[in-house]
Amino acid sequence: MAEQVAAVCEQLVKAVNVTMDAGTSQIYRLEALKFFEEFKEASTLCVPCGLQLADKAQPAVVRHFGLQILEHVIKFRWNNMQQREKVQLKECAMQLLLDGTLPILEEESHIKDVLSRITVEMIKREWPQHWPDMLKEMEALTSRGAAQTELVMLILLRLAEDVITFQTLPIQRRRDIQQTLTQNMDSLFTFMMAILHINVEDYRKLKGSFGHELQARGHCRVAVVTLNTLAGYIDWVSLVHITSRNCHLLEKLCLLLSEPELQLEAAECLLIAISRKGRLEDRKPFMLLFDDVAIHYILSAAQSADGLAICRKSSESLAVEVVERRYVFLKRLCQVLCALGSQLCTLVGSEVEAEIPVNLNKYVEALLAFTTHSSQFLKASTLATWAFLFRHETLSKEAVVVEMAVKYLRACMTNLVKTGFPSRHDNPSCEYSRVDFDSDDDFNSFFNSFRAQQGDTLRCACRVVPLEAFQIAAECLEYQIASPIDTGSTTCKSAEGLCSFLSPSVVQWDAVTVFMECVVAQIFKNVAEEALPIHQGMELLEALLSYNTRDPLILTCVLTNISALFPFAIRRQHFLPQVLYKLFEIVTFEVGPVNKAPRTRAVKNIRRHACSSIIKICRDYPQFISPCFDMFYDHVKKLFSSDGALTNLEKCSLMEALVLISNQFKDFAKQKAFLDELMESVITEWTSEEMKRVLSDPAAFLSFVGADQVLTEQSKDVDTAGVNRGRVSFCLYAMMGVVKRAHWPADLEEAKAGHFVVGYAPSGAPIYRNPCTAHFLLFLPNLLAVMRTLNSLFTPENLARLSETFSAAHELMEADKLMSLGLSRHHLDIYDSPVCRTNLERMQGFFTSLYDNCFHVMGNAGPSLQQEFYSTERLAEEIAGSAFASLDHVPDHRLRPMIRLLLKQLVLSCPPEHYDRVLCPLLDHLFAYMLPRLNAKWQVISQRMSNNDQEEEEVCQGSQVTQEMLEEQLVRLLTRDVLDLLFLSCVSKKTSEPAANKEEVDDGDMMMDAAQTASPAQPTDELTELGKCLMKKEGIYLTLLALSFGSLEWKDTTNCNRTASMICWTLLRQVKGGNLLTVGVVWFFSSVLKGLQVHGQHEVCNATLSHLAMLIYDSLRPRYVELRAVMTQIPNINLEALDQYDHRLTDPNAQKVGDKKRKDQFKRLIAGIVEKALCQQFRKEVHIRNLPSLFKKPKPDKDVLNSEESGLATLFSPESKTP
Repeated sequence: MAEQVAAVCEQLVKAVNVTMDAGTSQIYRLEALKFFEEFKEASTLCVPCGLQLADKAQPAVVRHFGLQILEHVIKFRWNNMQQREKVQLKECAMQLLLDGTLPILEEESHIKDVLSRITVEMIKREWPQHWPDMLKEMEALTSRGAAQTELVMLILLRLAEDVITFQTLPIQRRRDIQQTLTQNMDSLFTFMMAILHINVEDYRKLKGSFGHELQARGHCRVAVVTLNTLAGYIDWVSLVHITSRNCHLLEKLCLLLSEPELQLEAAECLLIAISRKGRLEDRKPFMLLFDDVAIHYILSAAQSADGLAICRKSSESLAVEVVERRYVFLKRLCQVLCALGSQLCTLVGSEVEAEIPVNLNKYVEALLAFTTHSSQFLKASTLATWAFLFRHETLSKEAVVVEMAVKYLRACMTNLVKTGFPSRHDNPSCEYSRVDFDSDDDFNSFFNSFRAQQGDTLRCACRVVPLEAFQIAAECLEYQIASPIDTGSTTCKSAEGLCSFLSPSVVQWDAVTVFMECVVAQIFKNVAEEALPIHQGMELLEALLSYNTRDPLILTCVLTNISALFPFAIRRQHFLPQVLYKLFEIVTFEVGPVNKAPRTRAVKNIRRHACSSIIKICRDYPQFISPCFDMFYDHVKKLFSSDGALTNLEKCSLMEALVLISNQFKDFAKQKAFLDELMESVITEWTSEEMKRVLSDPAAFLSFVGADQVLTEQSKDVDTAGVNRGRVSFCLYAMMGVVKRAHWPADLEEAKAGHFVVGYAPSGAPIYRNPCTAHFLLFLPNLLAVMRTLNSLFTPENLARLSETFSAAHELMEADKLMSLGLSRHHLDIYDSPVCRTNLERMQGFFTSLYDNCFHVMGNAGPSLQQEFYSTERLAEEIAGSAFASLDHVPDHRLRPMIRLLLKQLVLSCPPEHYDRVLCPLLDHLFAYMLPRLNAKWQVISQRMSNNDQEEEEVCQGSQVTQEMLEEQLVRLLTRDVLDLLFLSCVSKKTSEPAANKEEVDDGDMMMDAAQTASPAQPTDELTELGKCLMKKEGIYLTLLALSFGSLEWKDTTNCNRTASMICWTLLRQVKGGNLLTVGVVWFFSSVLKGLQVHGQHEVCNATLSHLAMLIYDSLRPRYVELRAVMTQIPNINLEALDQYDHRLTDPNAQKVGDKKRKDQFKRLIAGIVEKALCQQFRKEVHIRNLPSLFKKPKPDKDVLNSEESGLATLFSPESKTP
């Protein structure tokens, strides 16, 4: 036997060396691995060979393999081993722990890891029933030395991870082990704290002693692993163990923050502890951390770590670098402070009546120190805590917090400046950014999110000290106005002397602008009218209006500040014309001579920004702008008459602003007369014979817009087609602005007086008329014609008419592709480059905007015109004949705007009396068409996925892969749009009541039930009025059901979960009582089961689909016995359990079971249909047998509820109680 073992071990050692030799060929390595697997699976010598190879005289790699063999035996053969063999293996494993390792500092970490795994695997199978003294044996091991103590800590940590965190064993075994751990938690914590105390004290004694360095490091190593083990338990044990003995554990952790070698692990333990939720009374002891000693140690540790986080790269160089461990500790300490703040805000002012700590000033000073740190990550980490403090009803009124709010605001002004790009060296934060971010784009994306969070916190601080906040903002803005422009080293690429996005002046102006926007909005909400700083606000506004610059990036900030300060101007109305003139000046802004060169993106943006500002002012303050209407209108006419001064979009924006002001006329005749004048040229152009011919004939339209012409980028010819495209676009933009903005007065009496009310609906609601209705009705015929023409452009004959230059004119633009794929498009120098688009890009942009704008106009007509629009003769037929024309040829990306911009708007705004005449025909047509189309699309995607295995060896081009990804993503997005429309049409949104304060979850519940299974979303039961109307029509409701249930097996998890939880049952329950065909019922149920087959590997989908399947089976199985036949086809189904389940459903006298038990039973019945995730498919199953439960309550001898004496007296009699 010994000779045989030695021979096999020799072979195994050779095989190990072969696999680890970098020079070994792939064939030999595969042969060696195959030999390993066959040996572990079949050999009877695994245990003796494993023990021999694990001898500490062997090389580490051989020892590791020997220990892996032992682990394999325990995991996969334990159930078949004799008791004597188990005991022998357990004794051998304990002997390995005792003397099978090298000294603590010499032993490899992977050896320690596998040794702990072996022991834990045995514990999971035998403790506590068959190994009751395990904890005592572990405690005894710690007396044998540092190496054994470390191993015991690793065993305890891995046990907690497997049982609590990862839950890698059956429920009963997990419950037994967890409850035993809980019962012994007092002694376990005492044991671990004693180990920590002894080793920390020994480390402190020896660390400075000459000749004892190795001993000191050994004690330090044990202390570190003990802290890591504590962290694994602190996360889930009862808070009583953490806060016992006057928070002794937390006090110890605070003291360890001063030990450089232990502080990081101590901070992580402290963070886990302070972040715990639970009952408020259990968390109240956390307030002890605000005492002098704890706060002192936290602040001292932060100060010392900050000083050591940066060091010089070399003595000769001035360059510095971040010491990563110190920096990570700073992050953890910052998170500790934030978690402490969260506990403070929760406890103060609650029913536990926690007092405001005396050291609150020290706490907020420490928090401010992290807020002003050079690291952008640390600054961002404190934002949520500041927001909690400033929102808190009690703490926000404390003098300390009020004073700190002012300091925070000044710090925030600095933090809003975008500095710290990892590629640069112009700020101390750059060093930290090089650790935290991979690239400038990564940093830029983070900073944009960080700034948005800062804005929220800044607004909270402004509510606390609004006037002081405005004073700070005013000072900063005055300083920027007075400062000369500093372009820095990164100047604009397209114009000399202008700033770039990263120029010092731009980032400073940008920060001041964000600050001012946040502050001014809060000033008017939180300060009484008489206390407003009107005079100072007007001085700032005057200074901005007088400020002149030709730099578009700076001017953008100036314009934003003008908009932010505009509320001051309405309190000095004589000042309004000056503001408007300044805005008009910026609308026509140019860097250099007009038409000299293409405008940069920054110039186009500032002009659009000015137009948007004018619209915003006219929308928010129309009553104040109304007196300036004549001046405004005259100025717009002057700009319109200037050739080339404005683009079509800018003209339409100004028209939109005029319409907003005209709403203040509150006189139907006057407003209509104005709109007649404003829209005269547009209507004349749009309804002309030429336009009518062009818009209704695809061939003429393509020729009119130039899509059939062959062009080169160098062509100098006059672009007549470009002018034509502009004419069409201008008409649509103009009508969209008028339809969107023209409205009747909000006040009913004013509407009556202005002759806007023409009658009343049967419900008693007034029926209004819109002054733009006549213009829209004139516009409508050609609008319908162009919608029909646009759809027909995708037919083969019209695609053939496209010239070679524009053959890709109907494809998605590059920016839209990136957006569909969820890819970012952040380029820091994008504002410098001229907006030079190719002929193809211009044509793509034209078709995209034209398609969208047609639906915008039609969609906005619903909410704007209401009854006048929906009463239009043959409206449904006209829309269907244009928007739904040639749908077979329209690509997916063109269908999406039709659904989102047109149909959703119609559904939201249509009055109930027009459901039958307008919405039902349209939705019937759309859903009936989309069902086979989406089915076919998803079938192609499924076939493509299933064929991947056969085509693995084919090398696909990158562009081909990207195109397939894009097509699949567009199908996914279109599917979601269609189902969103179905949900919007049919299902009434219900908000469920919050169960309870999530922070007050009981620890016991969390210990036993955490992370078991995801609970399914409860199906919504209510239909909308439109949904009820649709479900009355058999043809429509069958389509809706087919679409909803059919989508469950499409490979889109998000869609599946949403549809199953909110749509399927809501629709089916409306018709389940009717005469549904058997084949339909079987198909509905089978679709859910197919969905489980595809998506069941995802926990949330599994829960939702299982619940839906149970609802269908329970409600329809009594009437449709064919459902049982479907169930019997599920692989590995327990037919006896199915019979019992059916018996309870079909027999009224059968004993009923509770909902939870019924759900569990049904889930077990259908478990065989759920496919394994790819990562689980080839994994060997580990089977752990249950042991006799230690904690199971005995069942009562008789069923009291079903006994003859089932009255109240019986239920509460002593004999009926469980002992």
